[in-house]
This record gives sequence, structure tokens and C-alpha cells, in this order.
Amino acid sequence: MNRKLLALAPLLVFVLLCVFLYQGLFANPRELQTGRIGHAMPAFNLPDLMDESKRWTDADLKGEVYLLNVWGTWCPTCLAELGYLTELREQGVKIVGLYYEQGYDPDFDGQFDINALREDVTSMLNRAGDPYQFNILDLKRTLALDLGVSGAPETFLVDKQGTILLHHTGDINPRVWRAKFAPLMQELQ
Repeated sequence: MNRKLLALAPLLVFVLLCVFLYQGLFANPRELQTGRIGHAMPAFNLPDLMDESKRWTDADLKGEVYLLNVWGTWCPTCLAELGYLTELREQGVKIVGLYYEQGYDPDFDGQFDINALREDVTSMLNRAGDPYQFNILDLKRTLALDLGVSGAPETFLVDKQGTILLHHTGDINPRVWRAKFAPLMQELQ
């Protein structure tokens, strides 16, 4: 009996591998899934990028529908989307920035110049448009990790109760807005 089971083991492994690979044929490689959709925004208490004496928490954001946009000055795609995000803000969409600093490593504290970062941010936003109500600084990436952020830009749509309804990886442009965000925004208003 044991010899029969042992002989069938490679066949079973092969069948399981085929099923796994077959599912991959129909997956959309441009769509990253986050386990946070339908869940509350993770608890956080982080400083404002431009004023470290000001702190932002998840509770501060409840009560309004908003986009949480993960971005950085080092990111060319983030630069490209700033103009359109600024148009959305002018149309009344609340957008909160979550600044993702790629050049900072939390394990090597001490070699970071916050004033130089603030100058870079101010320069970029003056040049390309400033869509943000404010920017949260997440140097140690605690909120980014809790959200499952893999880079920038990434945008989350959050409802009045603080529930994440949508997660988009990549830039927000008119096509993406119409296809993904606008239908949900209409339902929420």
C-alpha cells in the first residue's frame, strides 16, 4: 500500500503545480491585490512632512471620503500624476499625501536631512501642482507596510468610516479615474 502512495506522490505534485500555473494564465499582472480592501485604515500616528510638531492619526481622517496617495520626489510617475491630481483637488476631491522616502533606511538612523527633503518637496509641488491637503511623513514605513505598499505611486480610496474601498498601483490619470475611482466616488456622495 505504501509503495502505491509513494508512486502517486510525483503525479499529485505535478497536478497541483499545473493547477497553480493554470490560474496564473488568467490573472491580471497589472493588478496587485491588497488584503486591506474592506478593512479599516490601519491605526497610525505620524508627523506632518512640512511641520514635525503637527501629528496626523487615522482618527483625524475619519468623517470624509479621501484619497491616500503614496508618492515621492524620486518617483517620475508621481511627478507625472501631480497635474491630474491637482485638477481633482480643484474639483473637490480630498487628497492626502503619504510621503514614501526611498533613500531612507530605518536601520541606519542618522544620515537623513529633513530640511533638504522639504526643499525638494516644495520645489516639485510648486513646479508640477500641489494636490495635497497635507502630507504625512512615514520615514520608518510603518503605515506603508501595514497598507501593503510596494512602491510609489499607489492610491487608496477611503470612505467616511475609514474603510479602504479601493487600492490602485500606478498613476492616476483621466482613464484610470473614470474606470476605477469615479463610479465609487459617485456612490459615496
